[in-house]
Amino acid sequence: MDGLETRELRYFVAVAEERHFGRAAERLSMAQPPLSRAIQQLERRLGVVLLERNRRGVSLTPAGEVMLAQARLALDAVDAAVRRTRRAAAARSTLVLTTKAGASHELLKELLDAHAARPGAVGIDVLLCELGEQGRLLRDGRADVAIMHAPFDVMTGLDSVEILTEGQVAILPAAHPLARRSSLTMAEVSDVPDLPIARWPRHDYTYPPGPGPEVRSQSQLAQLVALGRTLLVIPASSRAWQWPEHVAVPVLDAPPVTTLLAWPAGARSEALAGLVETAGRLRAGGAAGSPGVS
Repeated sequence: MDGLETRELRYFVAVAEERHFGRAAERLSMAQPPLSRAIQQLERRLGVVLLERNRRGVSLTPAGEVMLAQARLALDAVDAAVRRTRRAAAARSTLVLTTKAGASHELLKELLDAHAARPGAVGIDVLLCELGEQGRLLRDGRADVAIMHAPFDVMTGLDSVEILTEGQVAILPAAHPLARRSSLTMAEVSDVPDLPIARWPRHDYTYPPGPGPEVRSQSQLAQLVALGRTLLVIPASSRAWQWPEHVAVPVLDAPPVTTLLAWPAGARSEALAGLVETAGRLRAGGAAGSPGVS
């Protein structure tokens, strides 16, 4: 069998994600009949059925589920090669660092300042994102390096260096009785009838069960806390986005969170090595883990 073309993979991913040939064709800016023929040809070449067709649309077979996951990885790798090659040829050499908006603000500033002080250090462009997007941005080449948090972020396929390990705090509406406490436990914040914990999407984009509101962005979450509709538990250094209507209370038995600098496994460059060394020095020096970071 001849090698698959990226065009075929993009066609299949569009159909698999839209679960409908018409919507996929519109997304790809093409007519539906040639798209249908292309998918049929792909199935014949592979010798497997990828999609189950019905009047409402399509669903993935087990083989199709595998193909979707692998096709996404392959397309990300192609996109990454193009983006990183173009950045390497640019007149101004830079690294793109991605981080969740509002997370580890003081730590990030300290890292950037320390790196900028290195002789010959390349520039750092900061790309802000929402929860869990750092891995995808690294895989598809839009970012070279990321600030991530274990155990929440998926680190598969990434190398990393630890910068800071810290406890967590509960972000509560200032008017709520729990906001007057000096500390809390996970049991106390996990079952508050009038203040359910917010639910973030998992890495497959589904939400865990529970009564709390489904949230996707930091701004959405901040407003819901201020309105007295939810609470959340986050690393202490992620409090930079805290509103005046919020109060942060330490959660004594919350599992510790480790902040890491992460990059695609096997990636090598002098610019990346310099930033990794700077992160390692922050960890060794202990400055990033000082109580003043918030």
